[in-house]
Amino acid sequence: MIRAIMKIDGFLLAMLAAVVLAFLAPRLGAEGGALHMAQVTEIGIALVFFLHGANLSPQSLKAGAANWRVHLAVQATTYILFPLIGFAIFFGLSSVLAYEVRLGVFFLCALSSTISSSVAMTSMARGNVPAAVFDASLSGIIGMAITPSLIAMVAAVSGKPFPILPAIGDVALTLLLPFAAGQLSRPLIATWLAARKPIINRLDRGVIVLIVYTAFCESTASGLWWRYSPWVIAEIAAIAAILLAVVLGVTTALSRACGFPLADEVTTVFCGSKKSLANGAPIARILFAGNPAMGMIMLPIMLYHQLQLIVCSILARRYAARAAAAAR
Repeated sequence: MIRAIMKIDGFLLAMLAAVVLAFLAPRLGAEGGALHMAQVTEIGIALVFFLHGANLSPQSLKAGAANWRVHLAVQATTYILFPLIGFAIFFGLSSVLAYEVRLGVFFLCALSSTISSSVAMTSMARGNVPAAVFDASLSGIIGMAITPSLIAMVAAVSGKPFPILPAIGDVALTLLLPFAAGQLSRPLIATWLAARKPIINRLDRGVIVLIVYTAFCESTASGLWWRYSPWVIAEIAAIAAILLAVVLGVTTALSRACGFPLADEVTTVFCGSKKSLANGAPIARILFAGNPAMGMIMLPIMLYHQLQLIVCSILARRYAARAAAAAR
């Protein structure tokens, strides 16, 4: 538990440092700035998704593919339950929250599940790891098309048309193409990558920090943050906490109603409740490129990401204790 919190704190501190730096010197990282962050992040995103593809083992996917009831529950939670809640918040709170804030919350709801933390938490909790690998990986691949489609849908309904086909094309070119190239390269570099996993994890998180920095630079340079009170951040944090609590409750109840064994319940709860900052940050960079409100749009997933790691690490220990007691 202590080690998990230290890891969370390290990544959180890096993101906070990026935000502070963006507030102090926004022009450096903004569009056309001296650091040329748009080009740097594009290269970093392509490299990270190439490595994601190279690290994904087809054998691990095959091992977890048969458990269709768990897969259905996880994907339905990710791409039906979450978006429905997002729609309710987006349209139901239009008189309370600004458009950028509601769009950020909906963007959070439209994202895929995580891969690394879902699998790690499932393993810690003695859940069905092969199913978790399959579901988290499938969710990420599906999200490359579903997330832009959901954003386009909510934009169209709210009277702000969104170019869906170019958006999906950009996501495919920037994310899916490097991912596919990584899969094709896997036989040649998988062993080399496995020996350097800590470095690759740091690179992954480093690219996320760069995207956060760039987004906040552009938002600060446009004067976005001066239009909101500090209470807005507290409201977003409260929405993220309530959203996580609701989805954790629904996935737990759904698992038990379906009669899942404990290991499958663990997988459903952790894969179904998680949202991926690792996928969300690059997709936001593509979908909202040039939008001065991108920092605000990304804020809900940044807060939700940290919250889900802390809460799910506590749940994982409780599930592990239940599994150990049941095995006695």
